[in-house]
Amino acid sequence: MSKNSRVSPVLKWVGGKRQLLPSLLPLVPDTYTTYCEPFVGGGALLFSIQPKHAIINDVNEELINIYKTVRDDVEGVISALKECKNTPEFFYEIRSLDRDIEKYATLSNVERAVRIIYLNKTCFNGLYRVNRKGAFNVPFGSYKKPRIVDEDTLRAVSEYFQENEIIFCNKNYRDVLKQLSSESFVYLDPPYDIVSKTSSFVGYAKGGFDRDKQVQLRDACVSLTKKGIKFMLSNSATDFIKELYSDFDIKIVKANRAVNSDGSKRGKVEEVIVRNYD
Repeated sequence: MSKNSRVSPVLKWVGGKRQLLPSLLPLVPDTYTTYCEPFVGGGALLFSIQPKHAIINDVNEELINIYKTVRDDVEGVISALKECKNTPEFFYEIRSLDRDIEKYATLSNVERAVRIIYLNKTCFNGLYRVNRKGAFNVPFGSYKKPRIVDEDTLRAVSEYFQENEIIFCNKNYRDVLKQLSSESFVYLDPPYDIVSKTSSFVGYAKGGFDRDKQVQLRDACVSLTKKGIKFMLSNSATDFIKELYSDFDIKIVKANRAVNSDGSKRGKVEEVIVRNYD
């Protein structure tokens, strides 16, 4: 089946891999039976490769709901998005819905999906960030003409999900890795190791991903290797990460730092691409 060029990320996502695709794509193995992405996020590599069999996971329940709902009721999503307004009043009304847990629980899957897509398109810098209580807390972006509804992309992604065997999960990544066969290929794009105290982006999901968890992830990569499962991993090129993965192949690449409250501090940063295969 030929690839559909309209299949692309439906959300702007912190750590999204669109800009790194030229570095990542040549390193993807030629053959594998199942593609697995335990930290799917915006899914740039997934949508570029468009595998026929994939296991897609993310700890962010709202994100996985978006993908499932776009698959199951894309026209409902498009119709509801067309009703959304690019005004601060409408934005903060929609943003506030998760402050009332009981009321939020009554929202349909379409309403929840549309809420996050709308907030993502109109909030400051396109961030997804929640506070300690799990409430979305990014302010209004004041963009003149944000593209709230991208019908072509939404329909193309829905068609891709429907026509292929794509399994969606909302679990701990380790539970997902346990179910893989040796012919699988895993792309790991976890929350990055923090380069500096000021560069830390927190709030993607309640909790966090500290260095103990980075070590646990490395251990999971060792387990994958012992099972004969190929993996590729992205992370910050910190001394800690380079030492952590020193037994594997490490490639250093340049990437744009897109998220920083100080615009002058955005720019090129080094990242690693780690593999257990040639």
